[in-house]
Amino acid sequence: MTDPIPTPADLTLEEKAALTSGADFWTTKPVERVGVPAVMMTDGPHGLRKQAGASDHLGIATSVPATCFPPAVALGSSFDPELAERVGAALGVESAIEDVAVILGPGVNIKRSPLCGRNFEYFSEDPVVAGVLGAGLVRGIQSRGVGASLKHFAANNQETDRLRVSSDVDPRPLREIYLRGFQRVVEDAQPWTVMCAYNRINGVYASEDPWLLTSVLREEWGFEGLVVSDWGAVNDRVAGLPAGLDLEMPSSGGRTDAQLVAAVREGSLDEAALDAAAARVLDLVRKSQARDGVDGPLDVDAHHALAHEAATRSIVLLKNDAATLPLARDVRIAVVGAFAEAPRYQGAGSSLINPTRLDAALDAIRALAAGDVAYAPGFTLDGSGDAAALRAEAVAVASEAETTVVFLGLPAAEESEGFDRAHIDLPGEQIELLDALLAAGANVVVVLSNGGVVALPFADRVPAIVEGWLLGQAGGGATADVLFGVVNPSGKLTETIPLRLEDSPSFGFFPGEFGHVRYGEGLLVGYRGFDAKKTPVAFPFGHGLSYTTFGYGAASASVSASGDVVVTVPVTNTGRVPGREIVQVYSSLERSVVLRAPRELKAFASVELDPGETREVALVVRRADLAYWDVRVDAWVVEGGDYTVEVAASSRDIRATATVAVSGDEVRVPLTPDSSIGDLLENPVTAPDIREAVEPMFGDDEGMLKMMASFPIGRLAGFPNAPITPERIEELLAAGNAAS
Repeated sequence: MTDPIPTPADLTLEEKAALTSGADFWTTKPVERVGVPAVMMTDGPHGLRKQAGASDHLGIATSVPATCFPPAVALGSSFDPELAERVGAALGVESAIEDVAVILGPGVNIKRSPLCGRNFEYFSEDPVVAGVLGAGLVRGIQSRGVGASLKHFAANNQETDRLRVSSDVDPRPLREIYLRGFQRVVEDAQPWTVMCAYNRINGVYASEDPWLLTSVLREEWGFEGLVVSDWGAVNDRVAGLPAGLDLEMPSSGGRTDAQLVAAVREGSLDEAALDAAAARVLDLVRKSQARDGVDGPLDVDAHHALAHEAATRSIVLLKNDAATLPLARDVRIAVVGAFAEAPRYQGAGSSLINPTRLDAALDAIRALAAGDVAYAPGFTLDGSGDAAALRAEAVAVASEAETTVVFLGLPAAEESEGFDRAHIDLPGEQIELLDALLAAGANVVVVLSNGGVVALPFADRVPAIVEGWLLGQAGGGATADVLFGVVNPSGKLTETIPLRLEDSPSFGFFPGEFGHVRYGEGLLVGYRGFDAKKTPVAFPFGHGLSYTTFGYGAASASVSASGDVVVTVPVTNTGRVPGREIVQVYSSLERSVVLRAPRELKAFASVELDPGETREVALVVRRADLAYWDVRVDAWVVEGGDYTVEVAASSRDIRATATVAVSGDEVRVPLTPDSSIGDLLENPVTAPDIREAVEPMFGDDEGMLKMMASFPIGRLAGFPNAPITPERIEELLAAGNAAS
């Protein structure tokens, strides 16, 4: 049993200040005088990156071997929080074995633009998907006595100028899109820590924003843990600490500790704020010390098997004309593409994992195929070599095969933490290779390896496309299992694949200029924007095929006693093999008082079905998820009305529709002299007096009254021969506000 952890009252001023910054790159400071140990944090979020030697934050130094699970770009496509929780539990076990207190993840930032270089670390362009999957990972990690660190809080949606750029976002999209996923994770899973982002939000650094770190995170959402800076995100620690930043990482060598001490002594920093931050660090130490012992060594085989299962569930079958897949084992197969032999399985930067083992798809395909499998690289990953000769070799290999599986994708040098992509195209030599194979008559199946979406100009010229994302260390075997039908694919897209970069809603608003990026697309992020403008896409949000088919029956929707909307729909496997379907629920409200997307994802669930089997699937849409952010009252509001509920296989594949009446929240907007005549006419207390007052001006001319409805009431008294005095206006405003 460990000794009890002291309180801030047991520490000197200097010790409290020292406790709120790192001792080095990865550990907190101990306070040996009173028995406070140091604790370690390490990078995540899809594997443990505990560096064995010299420390850095961008993956240069070697780390201890750990299981590399599928990054969020892939795991998100499973749409399965229970799977995410199991992966999280494995991450927790590996962290505990290495005596790590906090693993830095998950990342739940929104994929605002397909160009973001770090999209491979994020789940989705939709906040419900990001929040639900993120909460699953947090629950799993923390079930093993290890803390999660929810990141990057908030509006961190690009790598360009990421340490300084101001994300300039209006209140509604900030709340409804960019904060909603964080809110879901905090309220559902209570991560031990939240990591504040590098960037500014509307001009204020996230690391020193009291509205973000205290008003929203703690007071509104009830966050109970510690706020840690992203590594190097602290701009002004004396300003940041009272704003809600508890722990600066990495070490500043004592420089900023001394600034805190000086600020307290000169009276510019309340010592109570330092006490609160120190108490949260001590609480983190206490939690980590309370962990039950986890015996090593790591069960490498079991965790690799889980990584394999997660990878198979993450693969998305985009296209499969004429049932090209699954492949028969006795078919003559050629494999082309360097990624088949040298897999691209994770992103670059601070999440770079040293895997315990690594499966190559080529080896796994050869193990499953009945005959010999020919192979040609077709291109090199670094662009070197004789491209024409490599293409010729690939065409020759494909000419002897019935089916050619072509592995295409993005080399690591083209996407990474630290920079954004300039385009969404595959490398030119890969497209030229594919063109040559098709021109030679090859029957081609394309398998993609990429951390961010890529343009697919060949989509109408190949019969089958498999989106393999970055699948972690077991991705090669998982890909082979899907290709041969050992596993029936069930993944679906958590982001839209556009036809062109220019079609993306954020185009023209990314990555900004001169230290600012304007989120000009507002609420219409991702599929919301594509659907609002009826823009054709390559493959829509939520899309993913199976080797079987699913039929949907009539949907029904009702409001539960708690106010949530319960949607039920029977789903039937109408094909010949077992399969899993991800059922999605979207909502919309016609004639809303605010701008809304044509449809918004509100719930999802997966169902496993044998051939011919039917199950009733029940999905719960939380009442809170129907709310919009009302800028008039700075609060969440559920608008009353008849909501359309669409049960779908993707955002553009609606299978059943129902309507449900939802009661609205009462909203009383404070009346001021700037309130319009129309505002007062809508208020039951002020309406009779206002109508009586303005009748001498307009009589019964409803057209004139409608025209003047937007006129501020305070200005009316200034007109010559006005029918109402300023004093009477004040009385009416007071009466209306008192009634509310």
